Amino acid sequence: MNELFCNKSSQYFPIYAELADLRSTLIANCVFNNCLTYTTIMLNIVTIYAIHKTSTIAKTLKTLLLSLACSDVAVGVFTHPLYTFFLVKCLQLENPACKTQQMLMISSSLFSVASFFGVVAVSVDRFLAVHLHLRYQELVTQRRVVIVVAGVWVFSASLSLLVLWGLVNTRALIITVSASFSFIMTCMVYIRIYLSVRRHRSHIQSMKIRDEARCDEMKNFAVLIKSTVGIFYVYLVFLSCYLPVVICTAVIRIYGSNSVLKRLYLFSLTLVYLNSSLNPVIYCWKMRHIRHAIMDILWKVSQRRNHPSRVIYNRPSSVVHVDN
Repeated sequence: MNELFCNKSSQYFPIYAELADLRSTLIANCVFNNCLTYTTIMLNIVTIYAIHKTSTIAKTLKTLLLSLACSDVAVGVFTHPLYTFFLVKCLQLENPACKTQQMLMISSSLFSVASFFGVVAVSVDRFLAVHLHLRYQELVTQRRVVIVVAGVWVFSASLSLLVLWGLVNTRALIITVSASFSFIMTCMVYIRIYLSVRRHRSHIQSMKIRDEARCDEMKNFAVLIKSTVGIFYVYLVFLSCYLPVVICTAVIRIYGSNSVLKRLYLFSLTLVYLNSSLNPVIYCWKMRHIRHAIMDILWKVSQRRNHPSRVIYNRPSSVVHVDN
């Protein structure tokens, strides 16, 4: 089973005879992934804490964002180091063991697929929030969202186990079908969101809003649109990071592999893992409440570093700030 997996993975990863030719590519990817390990972990840990502390985000959206951020943290903790180790072994002109390649593919399948379907789930959630509007809280409950999140992780874990069982082609087929369906569905979702937003805006502008209830409804809708736009940017960046590896995989399967395609495939994998560092940046940029929470966290950390004498710990669970 391991030999079968290694034979199939040799289509995408360099074999011994190609290691010297791909040395510059291996070095560039190794350095970049080593740096991304720290940024992915730290940025997403701060983001998880900020999302948890932000009370203005709906609990359902918060659950989906936390699941997505957790999968991004896991990419930094597991996938980045495994990929870096794999690249270092190649730089040492050693063929990485089949188990190393298997662990890399299992980690990538588990957490990258979870990130992919996490982005799809958040996009569908924003569509329902815009489309259903007042009925959203009635139909999209916390229990149903938790079931969706659990389903995403179970599905991702099942796909990763297919690698362990040697069913690489079956895994590729399932990912291709499900990813294609999800891409089409998400594109339709954002087209519907755009049309709904245009309809709501024209309806609001045509009305002469005088009573306070209508004003509150307008403000709530504006907040909803901002969060939806933020998730749309997450989706666009996600497409930019994942499409190259999909294209490389398809070209290799159709036309066969060579050193040029393998070089592009290695860079496309790094681009996939880069996505986990970019998501927190987009949250901070496009979602005001998360941005304020992150800035508050960073400000408190910098204050504690610059003025350690101003912080007195009376007991392990509390911190008292004392003015000099």
